[in-house]
Amino acid sequence: MNKKLAINLCGAAWIWAAGLLFTACNRCKKNEQAKSVIGTSEVITDKIVSTDKIVYVNLDSLLNNFDYFKKLRSRLQEKSKKAQADLASKGTAFQQEVASYQKSGTNLSAEQRAATEQRLVRKQQELSAYSQNASDAFVKEEAAENEKLYDKVAQYLEKHAKDKGYKMVLTYSKSNPGLLYADKTLDITKEVVKGLNQEYGNGK
Repeated sequence: MNKKLAINLCGAAWIWAAGLLFTACNRCKKNEQAKSVIGTSEVITDKIVSTDKIVYVNLDSLLNNFDYFKKLRSRLQEKSKKAQADLASKGTAFQQEVASYQKSGTNLSAEQRAATEQRLVRKQQELSAYSQNASDAFVKEEAAENEKLYDKVAQYLEKHAKDKGYKMVLTYSKSNPGLLYADKTLDITKEVVKGLNQEYGNGK
């Protein structure tokens, strides 16, 4: 059984989430030199910028409540289980063939034993190749689905930020705590989840 097939969506989701830093609607003048103050709710520039223009999204909560992601996770988990069951079945059948040969091999001629062993070796190689191909295909599909998920969230956040007048949307997750502190009033996760689910429910 190729361990790559064991799905870890959370880990996958956090991989793409680690790079998810949206700067939607950030149209600051080129001559403005901005400096951020870490751990406070203020941003210092040559002009004072209102803190409600900089917000953040908790990705842990967003993913756990986004209907699209929940269905995606369920579908991939089911596909992973089926793939593992298929490989387990093929592996068991091969082991039974080997066991049968080990029992009856002494009754075969040297030529028959050699032919049987060669056949078993080829079958083992084919099984290994099948397992690797299935694993690679699953990983590729998972990566493609994660990219679609990223695009859905990014596209919605860009539109949402424009509608709300946000200048920057940051992200936070426990597995990638790049945002060490932010006031809870800057957390827009709930409104983003609500909007994403409405858009997804409308089939957009």
